[in-house]
Amino acid sequence: MRVSDFDFELPEELIALRPARPRDAARMLVIGPEEGALNDGGVRELPEFLKPGDLLVFNDTKVIPARLFGVRRRGEAEARIEAMLHLRAGAAEWRAFLRPAKKLNVGETIEFPGGFFAEVTDKAEGGETGLRFSLSGAALDAAIAGAGEMPLPPYIARKRAADEADEADYQTLHAAEPGAVAAPTAGLHFTPELMAALQARGAGTVRLTLHVGAGTFLPVTAEDTDDHKMHAEWGEVTAAEAAAINEARAKGGRIVAVGTTSLRLLESAADEQGVLHPFADETRIFITPGYRFRATDMLMTNFHLPKSTLFMLVSALRSTDEMKRAYAHAVASRYRFYSYGDACLIYGKQP
Repeated sequence: MRVSDFDFELPEELIALRPARPRDAARMLVIGPEEGALNDGGVRELPEFLKPGDLLVFNDTKVIPARLFGVRRRGEAEARIEAMLHLRAGAAEWRAFLRPAKKLNVGETIEFPGGFFAEVTDKAEGGETGLRFSLSGAALDAAIAGAGEMPLPPYIARKRAADEADEADYQTLHAAEPGAVAAPTAGLHFTPELMAALQARGAGTVRLTLHVGAGTFLPVTAEDTDDHKMHAEWGEVTAAEAAAINEARAKGGRIVAVGTTSLRLLESAADEQGVLHPFADETRIFITPGYRFRATDMLMTNFHLPKSTLFMLVSALRSTDEMKRAYAHAVASRYRFYSYGDACLIYGKQP
């Protein structure tokens, strides 16, 4: 498929720079279940679209301060380097995107505030770089926490700097497992009050872990989807979590992925029959129209970038034309887009 098929017009003023307050005051566009059906509502109305026995699947990853600024030295010459960590590769190793990458060679080091440094171990295509740090394990985690900044999405960071409010705003209610460099943003809409309403409705919840990588923000530079290479993200589904999801489906409950990260992990851990199995590995799953969903019945998500892998994913749930019409409605209705924006609730098409 042509990447250009997933383009659409979006006025820049609709890109949200701050979240709704309170979180569950955001709007929500319901798409489906019938073709072309659109329902304007709010996140607080989510329980009304669920049935007793339905199961919401959350991602409990926690965002770390993954944007680091350091210095590369060559004699008297210095260059300021930004390192965006995106995938842990070992106790002392991370995969990262560096800016400007051309100012660094393999074997050179970057010095960071706090007295620790990293050696460039390799440079891969797409700007990805390997870093081996002078610290490891918990000591490295503490050093990154002390020196790093909250990694706001580029479309927000271009407009304003991260601040103290983002330290809370950019973490979900369920954040527990450190390791993400981007928030699973659909989860940002949930409050204790909304969780209580979902419980009263009879909907269950389960938490999985997918550490979201910076690759989620990278533009698709290929002209054809077949030529795009996804960056790896690490995820885990425990035996107990898989059993809970399988039991809910066996009893007729619908599986509602809260966010594309939860959906990608569900689909990575499911077999051809839709049965989930324990999973602890990297995933590079790339979902485009024509994909047969194995374990996901509905998706709650935010509004995504034009020509992004995430807009391709939501188009696979319905169709590209239907999602373009839904997004055109959202633009005309002044919904707020992207990480701090409003939500969609999307019914998967029935086979």
